Amino acid sequence: MPVLKLAIPTPLRTLFDYLPPDNVEAEALKPGVRLHVPFGKRQVTGYLVELSADSKLGQSALKQATALLDSGPLLSPGVLALCNWATHYYQHPPGEVFQAAFPKAMRQGRAHRSNDEAGWELSNRGKGLPSGALARSPKQALALKMLQDSKQLGTNSLKQAGIQSPILKTLQDKGLIQRCEINHGDSAAAIGEALNPSAEQAKVLAGMRANDRGFSCHLVEGVTGSGKTEIYLQRIADCLERGDQALVLIPEIGLTPQTLARFNSRFRAEIAVLHSGLSDAQRYRAWEAARSGSAHIVIGTRSAVFTSLARPGLIVVDEEHDQSFKQQDGFRYSARDVAVKRAQLEGCPIILGSATPSLESLHNALQGRYIHHRLRERAGSSQLPTLEAVDIRKSPLQAGFSPALLQAIEHSLQNRQQVLLFLNRRGYAPTLQCHDCGWVAECPACDARLTLHRKQRRLRCHHCGTTRPVLQRCPQCRSDQLLSLGLGTEQAEEWLAHHLSQWPLYRVDSDSMQGRESMQTLVDQINRGDPCILLGTQMLTKGHHFPAVSLVGVIDMDAMLFSTDFRGEERAAQLLTQVAGRAGRADTPGRVLLQTHHPDHPTLMAMLTQNYHQQALSMLERRCQSALPPAGQLLIARSDCTDAEYGEQFLGKLRAAAQAQLPTGITMIGPLPAPMQRRAGRFRSQLLVHTAERRLSRLAAKVLVELAQQQSVSRGLNWSLDVDPQDMF
Repeated sequence: MPVLKLAIPTPLRTLFDYLPPDNVEAEALKPGVRLHVPFGKRQVTGYLVELSADSKLGQSALKQATALLDSGPLLSPGVLALCNWATHYYQHPPGEVFQAAFPKAMRQGRAHRSNDEAGWELSNRGKGLPSGALARSPKQALALKMLQDSKQLGTNSLKQAGIQSPILKTLQDKGLIQRCEINHGDSAAAIGEALNPSAEQAKVLAGMRANDRGFSCHLVEGVTGSGKTEIYLQRIADCLERGDQALVLIPEIGLTPQTLARFNSRFRAEIAVLHSGLSDAQRYRAWEAARSGSAHIVIGTRSAVFTSLARPGLIVVDEEHDQSFKQQDGFRYSARDVAVKRAQLEGCPIILGSATPSLESLHNALQGRYIHHRLRERAGSSQLPTLEAVDIRKSPLQAGFSPALLQAIEHSLQNRQQVLLFLNRRGYAPTLQCHDCGWVAECPACDARLTLHRKQRRLRCHHCGTTRPVLQRCPQCRSDQLLSLGLGTEQAEEWLAHHLSQWPLYRVDSDSMQGRESMQTLVDQINRGDPCILLGTQMLTKGHHFPAVSLVGVIDMDAMLFSTDFRGEERAAQLLTQVAGRAGRADTPGRVLLQTHHPDHPTLMAMLTQNYHQQALSMLERRCQSALPPAGQLLIARSDCTDAEYGEQFLGKLRAAAQAQLPTGITMIGPLPAPMQRRAGRFRSQLLVHTAERRLSRLAAKVLVELAQQQSVSRGLNWSLDVDPQDMF
């Protein structure tokens, strides 16, 4: 009797051994199927990872699985291998990794059902009837004619034509029609006419097509507006012509409608969309369409990287540099890195695209691991915008706006152009302070200040979500002299609405863009080309195409210049390049104004005098000199606990035990309090591990997890390991 090794959704980093259920043939037990199993006092869903001849526990000590839930594997071989790889690379509990590959209904153990539609078709007797038969019964005649024309039709399609169930039942009783299941996966995709590529685009496409067999990773570094999406579309067309499926990863839900519209205009194909804004039923249908092969193209955010495909042929990661591709809690994977590994396992090409590629991807390209393609010019006649620093020292500011920026805004609007204003701080003001005694409104659960949201009349913590009503008096001295300090998008919107009231004004942040269709509605409105002001956070910078925007104003450039994270300079350069890239995307020249108190800051000077590629090469050289990623590897072991001292003690014991086992070449720093030590009422500490080689990093990760699992913990302590961390919080 084989032993089943199952991934069970628990925090334990191990597979669990079970015996097969009664009356189940061994041939039916294949990796990728689900089983109901007893786990403690519960019945849970387990995922079969592998079969073994025996167990270390001995078969007599094993429990028996209750039931086999699937007639065949629901995970493709590529995704099964990917989950196994991710379990070991990220040193994460396998049950939670395998859960990521299933929609909610499957995780809950519900029966698998296909997306095939219930329908009707002519029986053999019905096929023998001539055209125009049953003329005395118009509804029956119509149903026969429709089925003669279409062979198979869904019940809903027939009902929309006025043919109700009694008519269909009558035809069935006469032996003229019969029930069937309509599989939409048999239809081929139709491909529309491609745009004529520029010389640069044609060169990139030729280079990709020359490496079209098997795995290859292509980094497309193209300036904003250079036509990277057209390259994706033409490569997807190549993929569909071969009868394969394409997986496209995008960083934000807000980009989905724009991307979907572009794809629908090019392809007559089944497109499945996967993101967190969908209902559970919608996500299930999209997952099943991808898994069964009926979806030709799958577009999704981070978690879609684990979606099974019947015929994987191409993977695209758009805006590959974006931080949204890194999961920041629970299973802390990088969807970009997982996508590259998946392409390798599936034996298909992958495209990583960005105007501001991450230093990790650029390093891999320069090392020859990726094939590097560059697009240096914008498509068509549009030109890159000019960048100017506006020195606001000693300048009178009105709600953060200098006279130079206000003059430029009014000039653009009067010329019937659009203006984009960037302020990466939502709310009305980041601080509420008492003028008399200095009291500051702070979050009771975090080491952070509460942000004033004046329209909602609330104080909010942007870290844990704590809210409270706006105070009328200082709780410390009872003074009513409460001042809002600093600038947020609400305050800037209020001032602009009052002083430039003749122009439409749109605020774009996570507070204003609440509905599923809100972003697409706004994009449609903006793309009419009427003069308006766009004010928003980085939601505005991610891949949106606003052809009528001629002026971009960065209200607080200084907030991007100073960071305690070694990646701060890289992110500032990426963010500025992306937001500047919204300007001048059509025939109107673009201009970018950067308000700053530090016009001589080295990072700002580099941004003004060099393009992103030049800046990235300089930053990469400095990273290599200090052996920081991507030249070196980082791990962070984290603890969070209601007792700060206990959490640090746990990591201290972990470090001491690890040092006795790890070879030289591995540096550990800490344990230290996290930069924001207290969050949501819990104290966080971290142990930083640095190595110069990936081999040592993987060894350190394995040893740390094994030692952490051996320690007994109490007081509600949680620990985690972050492999390739993107934030040092």
